[in-house]
Amino acid sequence: MKAQKSSNPNPGIKCVVNTCYYYGSDDHCFANKIEVQPPNSSDSQDTDCATFMPK
Repeated sequence: MKAQKSSNPNPGIKCVVNTCYYYGSDDHCFANKIEVQPPNSSDSQDTDCATFMPK
């Protein structure tokens, strides 16, 4: 199920991708959940935010 945009930021998530639909000022994420992929990643460069959606 795709993430929904919340009216309040998701605490504990910092996002600096200002081209994302869920991005809010002060680097807040307004997605109600996030999904990070893929399985078996070995470092942060191997990961991808599957929740990202362009504005």
